[in-house]
Amino acid sequence: MAPLSAYSGIFFGFDVKWLDMGMISTAQFKKSIYIMFHDEPHMIVNMSFVSPGKGSAFYKTKLKSLSTGRIIDFTFKSGEKAEEVNVETKEAEYSYYDGSNYVFIEPRTFEQYFVPVEVVGEDKIYLKTGVAYRIKFYQDEVVGLTLPKSISCQVTETDDNAIKGDTATGATKPAVLDTGARVQVPLFIKKGETISIGTDGTGYLSRK
Repeated sequence: MAPLSAYSGIFFGFDVKWLDMGMISTAQFKKSIYIMFHDEPHMIVNMSFVSPGKGSAFYKTKLKSLSTGRIIDFTFKSGEKAEEVNVETKEAEYSYYDGSNYVFIEPRTFEQYFVPVEVVGEDKIYLKTGVAYRIKFYQDEVVGLTLPKSISCQVTETDDNAIKGDTATGATKPAVLDTGARVQVPLFIKKGETISIGTDGTGYLSRK
């Protein structure tokens, strides 16, 4: 069996530390990984590769400081390297909001993890009780939350009569979901129905 440091997956119910971290090149950059920038750990919030007609290619990134939460823009030359930060990931189910933190519970050990409001941010509309999420820790502090690709939500508000007199192909209407999310849904979706939505901003995916 390979040593723990050889694995890069997340195993439910177990804490997995990313070991043997070192320098990585811009070609290995991707959203949600952590790197050292100006001697401080940062998360890559967003990035894009640019290859101009003239000159060298480069990577435009948005970096979020793990200590201050501040987001900055920075451009890396293609081929530049940065030190990848050793973070710890724990998987737990969302339980409730206590007024200051979102509380997650590991269902096997019942250990509770308190995720601050500022860490969750606008992603609060994708929190569903009983759904598993991945919580990121750096030096025992919560620094990030990874969402599942999609979640199931109940439609709490929408106009059930919108379909009448409107047969346009692909027509949609606004709907409010039980998480507070607001999305556009097909005209045939009614209040009380359950739908699947993407957590990357894609919105409605299907009716359950």
